[in-house]
Amino acid sequence: MVEFKVGDNAVYPGHGVGKVTAIESKEILGKKHTFYSIIVQETGMKIMVPQNNVASVGLRPIISTKEAAEVIKILKLTNIKIDNQTWNRRYREYMEKIKTGSVFEIAEVLRDLFLLKVDKELSFGERKMLDTARSLLIKELALATETEESTMEAEVRTIFGL
Repeated sequence: MVEFKVGDNAVYPGHGVGKVTAIESKEILGKKHTFYSIIVQETGMKIMVPQNNVASVGLRPIISTKEAAEVIKILKLTNIKIDNQTWNRRYREYMEKIKTGSVFEIAEVLRDLFLLKVDKELSFGERKMLDTARSLLIKELALATETEESTMEAEVRTIFGL
């Protein structure tokens, strides 16, 4: 089981990087429960995750520098075949990947959408998803590599030739 301390960064699937602001105990139906209180950096949303549910909700620490390098490798893979299915089926598939919270799956979504964007116009939903995947990834990569978000954004743009 993953343990967090106050001040730790943590990734909550689908919402991105947050900071553990408190570890609180509450009594619910006569039982004492301990919660991690997390503020999502992107939105300011407060999430309370029961300590014993950390694994089931997918809360995890920031990736390591080595894992960040793997993510960059995934983004640089351009000789992959993009699925030629309808946009809404593709959208659902990509949404499932983002919801897993796996930085590697999110990197695949970002790469695939960028490559797809070169060939054809993305739907509104796909454009929004591209932005979501990009912001989730940039924030975590910046923290993992201890670089500024703007520097990481520039690096990702360079990978895709933008």
